[in-house]
Amino acid sequence: MNHSDKRIRGPELKPHQIVLRPLITEKSTHQSQHRNAYPFEVNPWATKDEIKAAIQELFNVRVQKVRTQNRMGKRVKRRIRVHGGRQSHWKKAIVMLHPEDSISFF
Repeated sequence: MNHSDKRIRGPELKPHQIVLRPLITEKSTHQSQHRNAYPFEVNPWATKDEIKAAIQELFNVRVQKVRTQNRMGKRVKRRIRVHGGRQSHWKKAIVMLHPEDSISFF
């Protein structure tokens, strides 16, 4: 059995469930213009191969490389009774595209 045939954890995900939203920041704009790299918030269960396939299907581009980061949720001042508040953990994917391809969000 091939490694890509077996899911390690979580349900089978569709492309629109894998890519949650693009991250539009000053840094991401710079990366998209100079390195042809686009950051996205993705499902924490998604693998690099699944992220690559989802981006290619949703945006009709050629993906060369995918880098991922698991981001820790920040502490916030909101409290629930005696417990301190915390934002959720999330996963970030930086997708590098073929030099001839690009994605426009606006």
